[in-house]
Amino acid sequence: MKRIFSCVGLTAILALSIPASSQVVQNPPREASHLNHGDFSVYGDMFRVSPKNYPTLNFLGLGGRVGFNVHPNVALEGEMNYDFEQNYTTVQGTGASSTTITSGVRPLTGLFGPKFQFGTSGPFRAFLTGKAGFVEWSTSGKSPSGSTFTGAFGQFGSNSTNFAAYPGGGIEAYLGPLGLRVEAGDEIYLDNGAHNNLRVTFGPSFRF
Repeated sequence: MKRIFSCVGLTAILALSIPASSQVVQNPPREASHLNHGDFSVYGDMFRVSPKNYPTLNFLGLGGRVGFNVHPNVALEGEMNYDFEQNYTTVQGTGASSTTITSGVRPLTGLFGPKFQFGTSGPFRAFLTGKAGFVEWSTSGKSPSGSTFTGAFGQFGSNSTNFAAYPGGGIEAYLGPLGLRVEAGDEIYLDNGAHNNLRVTFGPSFRF
């Protein structure tokens, strides 16, 4: 938890510093002003689940998101990702080994909410976000495929579906319409109490 709040706090400091520096630019590029309607992106994610009385699990997967700006500094975003692999890291003596395998338990996450972005006139911008949605826990021994993803989504609403909330933040860097987005936050789901879990996403983004 301390690491998660430290990441969010650092993002907030960056977010406050970017508007101050952007005031120096009196005439922002015309191109940037026409690329502030919204964005969509694909990403890889790491979902570090820490269930009570069980070892920590690192889930890995893919997702996508789309956002539309309702104000130059505010966007509404929706996203969904499917984690189908697990990563195990072991430390022996002075060395460490890491193994990634297909997971039998596969969380499907869907989130929606506002994104508050700063430094919209330049190539770099920081943002904070707060979203709500669900995490659906499905099980499968099959290799990841479209049919497996559909099966996980078809279980939505069962007793393996939990409410989820996500506060987070990150940084985006753009060269014209193409960019790169890095984000981290705390994905909290409710299951006999609140469970806090680190979530990190990284991937290309396209703004329009």
